[in-house]
Amino acid sequence: MSETTMDEDGVVRGEPLERTIAHLLDGRVDALLTRAAGLTPDRIALRCGAVALTFAELDRLATRCAAVLRTLTGGPDQVVALAGVLDPVFAVGFFGIARADNISALVNPLLREDGLIHALATVGAGTVVATPEMYRRIRPVRHRLPGLIHLVLTHRDEEAKDDPGVSTLWELIDATTTTAPTPVGSPDAVACLQLTSGTSGPAKAVQLTHRNLTVNAAQTVYGHRLTGDSVLFNYLPTFHLMHLTIGLAATATHVLCTEPDLAEAVRVADACGATHLYSLPVRLSRLAVEPRLPMMRIRSLHAVLSGGSAMPESATNTLSDHFGVPVVQGYGLAETSPSTHLGDLDRPRTGSCGRPVAGTECRIVDVDTGAVVPTGGKGEVQVRGPQLMRGYLGRERSQDVDADGWFATGDIGRVDQEGHLFLVDRLKDVFKRDNWLVAPTTIERELRRHPAVDDCVVFDYPDEFSGAVAYGLAVVRDDTVRPADLMAYVNDRLPYYEHLAQVELVDGIPRSATGKVRRRELRDQTLDRHRIVVVRAGRDPSTQDRTEGEGHVFVFIDRMTVTGDVEEFERALTQISEHMAQQPGFRSHQLYQSADDPKVYVEIAHWQDAAAHRRATGTEGFRTPLQQVIKNATVDFSPYELRSSHGDAVSRS
Repeated sequence: MSETTMDEDGVVRGEPLERTIAHLLDGRVDALLTRAAGLTPDRIALRCGAVALTFAELDRLATRCAAVLRTLTGGPDQVVALAGVLDPVFAVGFFGIARADNISALVNPLLREDGLIHALATVGAGTVVATPEMYRRIRPVRHRLPGLIHLVLTHRDEEAKDDPGVSTLWELIDATTTTAPTPVGSPDAVACLQLTSGTSGPAKAVQLTHRNLTVNAAQTVYGHRLTGDSVLFNYLPTFHLMHLTIGLAATATHVLCTEPDLAEAVRVADACGATHLYSLPVRLSRLAVEPRLPMMRIRSLHAVLSGGSAMPESATNTLSDHFGVPVVQGYGLAETSPSTHLGDLDRPRTGSCGRPVAGTECRIVDVDTGAVVPTGGKGEVQVRGPQLMRGYLGRERSQDVDADGWFATGDIGRVDQEGHLFLVDRLKDVFKRDNWLVAPTTIERELRRHPAVDDCVVFDYPDEFSGAVAYGLAVVRDDTVRPADLMAYVNDRLPYYEHLAQVELVDGIPRSATGKVRRRELRDQTLDRHRIVVVRAGRDPSTQDRTEGEGHVFVFIDRMTVTGDVEEFERALTQISEHMAQQPGFRSHQLYQSADDPKVYVEIAHWQDAAAHRRATGTEGFRTPLQQVIKNATVDFSPYELRSSHGDAVSRS
């Protein structure tokens, strides 16, 4: 594919941009459609079910749409929000907005009320082109969007027929008699606002210029080897702009598939002669374990391409072996239009996001110092190139892009000797355990390899001694599998600092429309469920002789599951117990061993207060043997404060 180079300064560079089709484009995104209609007017541009539009027909509809929108908005540079629905109306609307010299704001049609309000308010949309389903969500909260003037539907809806303030885009296009103005905006003007996913805070609006979009289309067409003979099969839940622009840049036919049944979708792909199948990892992973897969064929297929989140290696290998084509991932962000890396179709590297696209540079820097790390080292991924955004709406670009043009992605990754990028995790998701950097996705990868695990997520869980430990949620297909089984399976394969401290079995792992796990939300929900309410304590009869006159007793209940050497574990635990018994504030200690599972221990320690315990845990006599305990067992430390006690004290073991 590319002649990627790596300089001595640790920067990985894609091959020269001039080798792509970028020289054929004038920089404005609407020129993609003008050029395609001029070159191949009668070729099918978009096909969706029974609907098929040639490049010439799409060109005419976009021009009429531009006339409608210029009349509605009253001028250039107005923000028009457009639902990213997987339908030809998206293409008509997007190029109509561009030709009207307005700015499109692409909105996920699956958003609920609060999400829609935030998105539309963030971009300042005065006009919204919405699906009927979005209309029903917007209607009851429209009073919270005072800047929204025009609401246009993508398709006719019975519930909106009596609403005088609502129009349908197709009806407006059919009825227009005005002529669209000739676009005059600069290629460096903002063409589109893309909303970030919001996984690290409220979604922000990314400003992408015409040149950003056309250059990235050229980079992707070149990297995926698209030509006018290509048939792009789009099997995603919503319309992503990149698939539209690359289809037009290559003058290729673009097929939109909304079929929910995997087998039927593959049949449609085969029937239409699909050469490039674009989908999400979550859908491709399901296809890989679909019982009907052995009967499925796509005879014209050249490649399967995915992005948005990591795809399991097992699914990648299964689909590649079955279809006999490379199955590759790409990498990018809303801020990069979106692609910065594409999988190598000649030499696919399983687990890699590929190498930088033409004209793009990448480097890995230390998360603390910002220094470039050696090849193979982990750090934050930084990128720069002509597809990098102008900046976030309402924010100076210099706050997010440094003086040399580098953008910090917030992703943790590494590159190999040939420049392939391997993502490790999100910077906001990695955590430190005993000063070791831990990536939850590394642990997830091992957990998914357990034959009973269908899905999982791992995140950090606060720990008084180590700072944080790994906590997992898992979906299993075998009711006999216990959390301890999963922990033992994973912990046998990873160093101690990546051990799972606890696993919770759940019915499902919630995901976004693009298949991404909202790790932070799941972590916060788990912590909320586990939050301990501290209340005033009473006396503990078992320690009455040592607590007389005291009003509070802090109790630490620790559950430990041995995963390594039992003798080494018990020896270290004994050292800790003997040392702690000599420390100020110590009251008592009991150690229990499970009657059902001899590898499970529970210890209960009583202390005068949390401060006394904290001082004791800072001593060398505690911390040194603790490392041996953690090395050989998973530990869940939890502080409690005694509420009440009745009956005789249980004898100490």
